[in-house]
Amino acid sequence: MPAVTALVPDELVAEAVALARAAGELTLEHFRSPELAVERKRDGTPVTEADRGAERLLRRELAARHPGDGILGEEEAERSGTSGRRWILDPIDGTKAFTHGVPLYTNLLALEDPEGIALGVINMPALGETVWAARGHGCFCNGVPARVSGHDRLAGAYVTTSSLAAWSEPALAAIRAARVGLRTWGDGYGYALVATGRVEAMVDPRAALYDLAPMPVIMAEAGGSFSSLGGHAGPGRGSGVASNGRVHAELLACLGGEAASA
Repeated sequence: MPAVTALVPDELVAEAVALARAAGELTLEHFRSPELAVERKRDGTPVTEADRGAERLLRRELAARHPGDGILGEEEAERSGTSGRRWILDPIDGTKAFTHGVPLYTNLLALEDPEGIALGVINMPALGETVWAARGHGCFCNGVPARVSGHDRLAGAYVTTSSLAAWSEPALAAIRAARVGLRTWGDGYGYALVATGRVEAMVDPRAALYDLAPMPVIMAEAGGSFSSLGGHAGPGRGSGVASNGRVHAELLACLGGEAASA
C-alpha cells in the first residue's frame, strides 16, 4: 500500500499565518525607531528587542495552543515536545536589514511533523506581503496562488543571495560565466521572490535550520525545488538553494565547488 501523506488542517494553516503576521506587527513597532538598541550576540550577529519580543510572542501563543508541540527558535533554548511535531521560527530573518531600516526583513514560521516540513510562512511586514504554503494546499501570496517562474535555463536567470561574503571566488566566477543576473535580495525575502516567480533562484551558502525551515514546503507547493548546495533535501544541512526547479540541477552543477561540504 502506498504511504498516506498527512494533510494539514485548514485552520492550522490560517493560525500559522495569523501568528506570523502578529509577530510582524510587533516588529513594526520598533522598525526605523531612533530608540532601537542593537546588541551583538556571541557570534557577532545583531539582535534587538524586536527579535526577542517577536519570539516571545510566538512561543507564548504556540505553547498555549499546542502544549505538546516542540518549539525551536533563534533566540531562546529549544523546548521539547511530546506530540511528534515541532514549530521552527525565526522572529526576524534579516536583522541586519531591519536595523538599517531596510524593509526586506521577514518573520519565518514552520511546522515540522514526522513526514518533514508540513507548513511554512514567510511574512514581510514592512512590505505588507505574506507567502505561505502547506502540504497539499498549494502556495499563496496574500491569498493569491503563487507559482515559480517558467524560465528554463540558467543563462538569463535571476539568482539572489543574502550576501556575497559567504561565496567563494570559484563560485562567483562560475555564476558570472553562466550569464546569470546576480542580486542580493536575500534572507527570507529572496525565497519569497522565487516562490512568486519574480526571480529564478535563491542561494544561501551558510544558513541555520530556522533560516530555512519554511522553504521546502513553500517551494514544493509553488512548483519549485529546494535542497542544500550538496543537493540534499531538507532544511537542516547548513545551506539552502531554492529555484523554479527548471534551473536547479544546472545551478547546483555551476556551484559544484561549493557543494562538497554542504
